[in-house]
Amino acid sequence: MQRSLKNPGTPTSALSPPEADNPAAIDAENGQRPHSDTALALPDTIAGSGSLDALVDTARDYVRHAKAENTQKAYATDWADYTSWCRRCGVATAPPTPETVALYLAHLAAPAKGSGQLALAVSTIERRLAGLCWTFAQNGTPLDRKDRHIAGVMAGIRRKHGTPPEGKEPVLAEDILAMIDTLDHSLRGLRDRAILLVGFAGGLRRSEITGLDVAKGDTEEGRGWVEFYDEGLVLSIKTKTGWREPVVGRGSSERSCPVAALETWMHYGRIAKGPLFRRVLRADGRGGSISVGADRLSDKHVARLIKRTVMKAGIRSDIAMADREERFSGHSLRAGFASGDVDERFVQKQLGHSTVAMTRTYQRRRDRFRNNLTRASGL
Repeated sequence: MQRSLKNPGTPTSALSPPEADNPAAIDAENGQRPHSDTALALPDTIAGSGSLDALVDTARDYVRHAKAENTQKAYATDWADYTSWCRRCGVATAPPTPETVALYLAHLAAPAKGSGQLALAVSTIERRLAGLCWTFAQNGTPLDRKDRHIAGVMAGIRRKHGTPPEGKEPVLAEDILAMIDTLDHSLRGLRDRAILLVGFAGGLRRSEITGLDVAKGDTEEGRGWVEFYDEGLVLSIKTKTGWREPVVGRGSSERSCPVAALETWMHYGRIAKGPLFRRVLRADGRGGSISVGADRLSDKHVARLIKRTVMKAGIRSDIAMADREERFSGHSLRAGFASGDVDERFVQKQLGHSTVAMTRTYQRRRDRFRNNLTRASGL
């Protein structure tokens, strides 16, 4: 029998088993990630043993690493918001019903007046739906996002509220040079100069920059490493779908060379093993001697660095100051590299895109009129 949106779910008072017995719901109420990995256990038909129990723990650890940490945090936030909405509306969080999820999506796109909530962008709603589907699946109650209720509501949201994607502003090569000129030659300045130049030349995401180690196997949490050659660098980067190897050649001058900048940072920072980009500390937290710590730099530092140096360098001064800071982020390096005057086949390989169509979405300020199709057509 087909369900309809007239019955969004069961009131929480009639849940069986009660929602309070649902670990995922309890965790969401506490603002924590549902511990879905604990569902992995030995079948009842297999007798437990020390070695098998150890394998269960190992397998659970792999489950926890199936998604990137930032993705898991985002999905945990999505789940907490959904379960909070369910409690306010008096509907069950589990098992999931397409009708309930469809109503939740409609709430995200058009919250009730006076609720104090703002409508979310279509891309954010789609991310919320992906987070819910992943969490439901991990809890053993998969949700069919192609169900007519969910698919119909999402199609309507996209049609009514969809807008062209607004990517972050790119920082081009001349912008990078102006930005590094705002940095001093302290340890922090040397580190940040290397971050900007290597991140731009490698077309790297901010998490890929800070995830680099000096060499292979230096740390368990590292996302890649660097190899030095006479001609430049080869970066081995772990991605969602495998590995890619961006190549960073030497620059045309000492000032603009990412390889020289990285070598200088590693020399003065005494970086020989472990995380490549680290926190710079003062001995007493104020005016004491400066040293390089052992902790890996947060990827949020890259976004803050770009925003700060963009503002100091006066990049895109035609944009209002308040808006300018919002328009630039860690992704500006990747978008800037893609927007340069380089054959897009090589750009596609450097960025690790499977299709050139994806690469073209990054080309923010590339010369779109290089090939004048109007004149080529005879007009």
